[in-house]
Amino acid sequence: MSIGTLTSKGQITIPKEIRDQVKLKPGQRVWFDVDTRGRLILTPRNQDINSIIGILKSPHRKPVTVRQMNEAVRQRFAKR
Repeated sequence: MSIGTLTSKGQITIPKEIRDQVKLKPGQRVWFDVDTRGRLILTPRNQDINSIIGILKSPHRKPVTVRQMNEAVRQRFAKR
């Protein structure tokens, strides 16, 4: 277990061993949530901006069906 300290500005330093474990880099975003038992859950959003290149409509791309989109999402999450 590691300990961080909350500053008067509401900022907290995430200990290095935790940042390394979850591969968190400077400038990356994290999501905060509180579970039903009052515990804080911090989830790193490690998605690189380059991973979303090409998701906008391209005039050269053929339209896909909802079934094809669902299959693409399934395949993407299977890789994780």
